[in-house]
Amino acid sequence: MHFSIPETEVRSDENGSTYVAYNIHVNGVLHCRVRYSQLLGLHEQIKKEYGHNVVPAFPPKKIFTLTPAEVDQRREQLEKYMQAVRQDPILGSSEMFNSFLRKAQQETQQIPTEEVQLEIYLFNGQKVKVNILTSDQTEDVLEAVASKLDLPDELVGYFSLFLVQERGDGGCTYVRKLQEFELPYVSITSLHSPDYRIVLRKSYWDTAYDSDVMDDRVGLNLLYAQTVSDVERGWILVNKEQHRQLKSLQEKGSKKEFIRLAQTLKYYGYIKFDPCITDFPEKGCHVIVGAGNNELNFHVKLPSDQMKEGSFKVTRMRCWRVTSSQVPVANGTANPSSSSKCDVKLELAFEYLMSKDRLQWVTITSPQAIMMSICLQSMVDELMVKKSGGSIKKMQKKRLNGSFQRSDSQQAVKSPPLLDSPDPSREQVVKLSTKLSSVSLRGLSSSNSASDISGNDFHGNYAFEGIGDDDL
Repeated sequence: MHFSIPETEVRSDENGSTYVAYNIHVNGVLHCRVRYSQLLGLHEQIKKEYGHNVVPAFPPKKIFTLTPAEVDQRREQLEKYMQAVRQDPILGSSEMFNSFLRKAQQETQQIPTEEVQLEIYLFNGQKVKVNILTSDQTEDVLEAVASKLDLPDELVGYFSLFLVQERGDGGCTYVRKLQEFELPYVSITSLHSPDYRIVLRKSYWDTAYDSDVMDDRVGLNLLYAQTVSDVERGWILVNKEQHRQLKSLQEKGSKKEFIRLAQTLKYYGYIKFDPCITDFPEKGCHVIVGAGNNELNFHVKLPSDQMKEGSFKVTRMRCWRVTSSQVPVANGTANPSSSSKCDVKLELAFEYLMSKDRLQWVTITSPQAIMMSICLQSMVDELMVKKSGGSIKKMQKKRLNGSFQRSDSQQAVKSPPLLDSPDPSREQVVKLSTKLSSVSLRGLSSSNSASDISGNDFHGNYAFEGIGDDDL
């Protein structure tokens, strides 16, 4: 999650007194609006609970009214403070921090606590309507959905709620996995757009966990609907013979056999992202990124129009970071002091062990950069938990944030090495449904780096530094 405070507002309280409000954005979207005194109160609580040595530096109080320059300086300091707290493994996952954000979100959107009905979408097009409170957090809503579906308690941790945006071409864009610090009803309502919806999707990657889910009737139906959807949208590669077999199994209602065949296909269980830009192997390359099977997969169109495909294993990534910067919109101005509207440009950069003793940074420019980072972190979380003999249930109890990674031993089709040309003899992808077109490369213009204003770095956790695939 990327926390930022890109702006402040002068507002009036119920007594008519003015104050400065600091707008906290998560992933570039306004989450809540808070006063300095509220953040100071949170800081004092954290100090009392965890001690002075653990807490990041907090901007001091001022006796006199702040000048505009001092307000902006405090804004930057508070932004760094929020980022530091969130990135701390103890503070960032604490109930104290998360409850503060949930309460602030509800107050900012001015949504009172009351009973409402929330729609959660499934991959077969059905909607599950659950009766909740507007103040219910993500975990509460997930449990309500599971109860409505009769999904056993022991399988709830295998699924998560995701915010997606429906596109005009029938596809959808994954925005983020709903976090423990937000209220799903407030989050979806505050977007004020029918294009956004909350979907239920499995939150693991390792096909070994599919067996647990398929042993239950409801779990089987959910996994089957997701698998059919992934094939239809072209996320899973299917040739003509495989298409015939899948269609036959679908007509027979052989759900387990359908899933088991899909497990052998390339890109099973991957999340595909919208076309974006990368600087590997050359600057300005158009790329479709997929996350799954312990890797980021690239399908790149070079400036020469040549197509190449390759994979970056998470076990060979030393670290990664998400960088946000504000870029003026079209017909705007590049003057940082101007009040003209700016868009947020997001970049995911990771340092990769290309060969022995040779590390190289690879950058992806995409509005979904943070979602990609969440996928990477979830892969690392699962690998670490599995390496120590843990399980999904243990991860759920510890409230670890993330999905689960499929192991190399489960991979049916090996990914190509870094940016090999795709096999020309491979049969054309065939989907079960012709209604949804598969993801395709389309022209995108890269942002002008000269127009970037006030970039901010958010660093991901260091992953497996000095550990190779064979060590896992």
